[in-house]
Amino acid sequence: MAMKEHRAPGSDSTEARASVDGDRPEPADPDDATTASVYLPPFRVDVTTRSGVVHLVSRHRLAAAVRLALEAAGAPGPASIGVVLSDDRELADLNAVHMGHSGPTDVLSFPFFPPEAYPTHERGVPIGRDPWVAAALKQAFALPPGLRAHLGDVIVSVERAVAQAGDGLGGQTGDIRWTPAEELLLLAVHGTLHICGWDHAEPVEESGMRALERQVLKSLPHEAAAPLAR
Repeated sequence: MAMKEHRAPGSDSTEARASVDGDRPEPADPDDATTASVYLPPFRVDVTTRSGVVHLVSRHRLAAAVRLALEAAGAPGPASIGVVLSDDRELADLNAVHMGHSGPTDVLSFPFFPPEAYPTHERGVPIGRDPWVAAALKQAFALPPGLRAHLGDVIVSVERAVAQAGDGLGGQTGDIRWTPAEELLLLAVHGTLHICGWDHAEPVEESGMRALERQVLKSLPHEAAAPLAR
């Protein structure tokens, strides 16, 4: 599995990033997609599906996996997160622009807040929180009642998920042959944990991140409940 650098440059900034349109990755074709919001309190998961993308799992099941990952990582709520189901072409474009790499990758994350916005965890190296950062984060999440902070966006190549699963290159170790649906759920969870400040550059943190991914996927019910009407 090509899980290497899935956090867009600037995501480790020491300043909280506001959720404004200028910070969000531009879609390949905004008019060629459908978006549905799944409310799983205290989170709203906005699932966007590009035209032509093969259907692997229901939007609600995908949102349920993302919500479990947010809860496991201690994400603040109420909040929203975007998940875009796309293809190799869009991921290759984003990979070149934001990561400086050629070719498609399986998942990219665009966090709106730095890792310090989330509960501390073992990152392999000590990370201190600057008092100015703490003050900015407190202000960023002090929203009026009824409004949600947008945590960021996860963009997954469903095309990569299908290929990796079919070629036996899936799973955390990159050598597992399982269903494309299982691969897609893993990628969505992986990208969500990146949104919440997790990374795998250091062996210690990689081990913790992999364990958290397994915990989330194991706790995901086989049949998710119907989404709440809103």
